[in-house]
Order: sequence, then C-alpha cells, then structure tokens
Amino acid sequence: MKSINEQIKKKPWIAWGLFLATVVVVFILGLLASSIAERRAEAVFAYTPQVELSEWEPRNEVWGENYPREFQSYYQTADTSFRSKYNGSAMIDMLEVDPRLVVLWAGYGFAKDYNQGRGHYYAIEDLQKSLRTGAPKTANDGPMPSTCWTCKGPDVPRVMNDLIEKLGPKEGVAEFYRGKWAKLGMEIINPIGCADCHNPENMNLRITRPALVEAFQRQGKDIAKASYQEMRSLVCAQCHVEYYFNKNKFEGANYLTLPWDNGMSCEEVEEYYDNMKFKDWIHKLSKAPMLKAQHPGYEIYLTGVHADRGVSCADCHMPYKNEGGIKFTDHKMQSPLNNVSNSCQVCHREETAKLVANVTERQDRIIENRDKLEELIVRAHIEAKFAWDKGATENQMNEILMDIRHAQWRWDYAAASHGGSFHSPVETGRIISTGITIAQEGRIKLARLLAELGYNKPIPYPDISTKAKAQKYIGLDMDKLNKEKNEFLKSIVPKWTETAMEREKSWKTKTL
Repeated sequence: MKSINEQIKKKPWIAWGLFLATVVVVFILGLLASSIAERRAEAVFAYTPQVELSEWEPRNEVWGENYPREFQSYYQTADTSFRSKYNGSAMIDMLEVDPRLVVLWAGYGFAKDYNQGRGHYYAIEDLQKSLRTGAPKTANDGPMPSTCWTCKGPDVPRVMNDLIEKLGPKEGVAEFYRGKWAKLGMEIINPIGCADCHNPENMNLRITRPALVEAFQRQGKDIAKASYQEMRSLVCAQCHVEYYFNKNKFEGANYLTLPWDNGMSCEEVEEYYDNMKFKDWIHKLSKAPMLKAQHPGYEIYLTGVHADRGVSCADCHMPYKNEGGIKFTDHKMQSPLNNVSNSCQVCHREETAKLVANVTERQDRIIENRDKLEELIVRAHIEAKFAWDKGATENQMNEILMDIRHAQWRWDYAAASHGGSFHSPVETGRIISTGITIAQEGRIKLARLLAELGYNKPIPYPDISTKAKAQKYIGLDMDKLNKEKNEFLKSIVPKWTETAMEREKSWKTKTL
C-alpha cells in the first residue's frame, strides 16, 4: 500500500481535501467550545445574586431579581386558559355546574360561593372576592377568622415570625390565629410564592407553616430529617391537607391543626373528629353535625402508586425544564395534563393522547360513583328535614344524623382531595363505596322512622335544578350577599392594598 505522501504527490487534491476537512472540524469544535463557555457564563450570571434577600422577604418580584427563570415561570400561574374535562386553571362556578352542592352545604359558607380555584397567582384576589369571607367593615368584623389567611401567601410567615419575636414561639403563632379575617387584610397582600417554600440563604426547601411541623411532632417524627425528595411533596403538604380550627388550644385562637394523631386515612381522621365531638357546622336542613373536608390531597396521594414509587408532587406539577442550557424547576404549578411531555412522559412512553385518555377514564369512573353518593346524601338531608317536620325526636334521629355525617365526610374527602381520582383511584373508589353504603343505610332508617311517624308515601323533592333555585330553597338572600361583597371590594380592599404598598415602599432592598 502506498504511503500518504506518495498518494498526495500523485493526487494533490487529496491534500486540499484533508486540509479543508481539518478546517471544518476545527471550526465545529470551536463553535462547541464557545457554546459551552457561553452556557457556563450564562449559568453563573443567572444564579449570581443581584439583591440581598431578608429571611422573610414576601415580595416575589424581589426574589425574581436573583432567580428570573423560576420567577417568570411562577407568574405563568396567571394563565387561566387551560381546561381539562373536569377542571383546569380557569375559574369555574361549581355551584352553577352542580346545584346539589348548595344543599350539601346548607348552613355553611360553601353554599354561598364555591369556585374552582385558579392558579397561585390569584390566591389573595380570589379569597378577597369569595362570598365566604363576607363583607367586613372593620378589623373585628366578618364571618371568618384570621386563620383563613394561613395558606395564602408569604406575608403569612413574615407576620407569624414578627409575632414570635415579640411574644415567643407558641404565643406568637396563637396570636396570628386570633381575631377576624379582616384583621390581617392590610398585611397579607403578596400571593403564594418563593418565601412560602424556600430559605433565601441557600434556596433549600423549608416548612414555613407550623401546623405541619406540629403534626409530625405529635406522631413522633422529626420533619427536619425529611429527604430532599420528600420535601418536594412536604412543602405542598403545608396547605394541601385536611385541617381544622382547634378552639381549645389557646384562648381566643382558631388554631390550625392537622388531625393526623390516629393516622391519615379517611376513617382514622373521622374517628379523631368523632372522639372529640368536633363539627364544622350544623346542617340547616337535616340538623346533622357536619364535617367539611378541606383538601386532603397529600393524604390521598400517599396511598397511590406514584407516592409508592417515590414520585413527588413537584415531579409532576413542577417538572424540570431546560432553557438556554440551564436546567431548573418549572414553577408554573399546574395540571400535568397541560405539560405531558415534561411530566408524564419523563417516565411513561405512551403517546400524549393515550396518557390523557387513561387519566380521563379513571376520573370518569370515580366521578360516576361520587355523583351517585352525592345524590343519596342530598336526598338524606331533605328526608331528615321531612322527618323533623313530622315530629321526630333527637333520640330517634341521632343515629341517622351520624350516618349522614359519615357519608358526606366520605363524599367530601374524595371530592376535595383535588386529583384524588388520579392520585389514588383505588383508595378514592373505596372511600366512595363505603359512603354509598352508609348513606343508603341512613335512608333506610329514615324510611322506617317515617313509617313509625305515620308517613309511608314518596317524600316531596324540591326543585334545585339551578344554583339560584337551590340557594333560595335553603334560605340564602344572594342579592344582599352580593351587594355587600361588591361594596366591600370597592371601599375596603383598596385601602388594604394602599396601606400594604406604602409599607413595602419603606423596605430597603440592598443591591449586591
């Protein structure tokens, strides 16, 4: 075989070819090296602090100076365009969609107003506009306690820790829970954001709501020992859990407490409430001592296959993304169905349409039975009222009312768990099925009681086919409530906002 030199002498064009190939390779390697250097410089710039963050800085915009990508993605929670079959990010009037809910919550604030929540960006605005918070005229007015602010934004840990510095760890937290909701209207102004979940010194995840820490302590656990992956769910569990207001812990305080002392299942929490004879309200029609499930999303999630495989809330609702060569957590907290490629398809190889169809199928089957349970409970409330009207006594009704309480608790636990039909369809289905059994047993007892009272005919059923008709049936004056709320939004909320903005203008932010 001839040497390369001999070949080049006979065919000079080979040398030119090798030269040009070398130039191309060197050029490509140069571009690659330049791109790598640029991305490294961009990463250094992206995470070089621009301002100094105080320990409880509540303003998301200030955090955004240091973490622009996360901040920009977080503010995309303002987007309300996504709609799935059963919800999405748009505000939906659930009482319009399902007027029977009005009867389920007769005598409770949710009968006035229950909207499918929008993104975290709207946490403060939606709470201010809700009819459930009333139309307070002064700091000591209105139907709701200050505790209702607890999960609405990073001003909460700021105010709590100011009180702790003044009054001590226990009394400071209790003081936050004292008084009316309007008391803190001028303080809680920034929507859910950075300081709710992050330590500004090192950006580590942290728990800022004492109720979760206290619940772990009562179970003999140290939440500080949680792994990073566990924390990616626990920061969500600060709020997406079942809770109640304990009025017996500190005088005058509606102390937010997680009822996990007996365990975290639907029945174990029910037993906890039953043993302490706790009730959220007395039902206006049936007079049953009712429980209102808040949003036990974390408890239901723990019983599902994703939790069993070590998948965190953030893995699906806040997946990683790449931008400009930088990997970061997408803070547009949203349904995975609106981001299938970055959430579901990181693990699952099926096509998007197939994955969405799988989710919808589970939802369809769960909601079909949940709606049946809902219908049974509504009828039980109306039939119980009919029994009272026919002269039933408390002794005759007590067992029936507990059946209604327990059946609706199961319905609400499943309905309020936000995604439970996907997070854990087996457990959610089990809870609903036991609720159906309890509701039917209660209605059989009612039928027997009515027969004893001399009535053995079909019970008249009211027309509750629309939200307006259902609210009129339970005695709500919606014109009055809406008029009062509109006046509150025009006259009180602007003063809250103005006061808060003046306070924040006085805060000095140090540029680094």
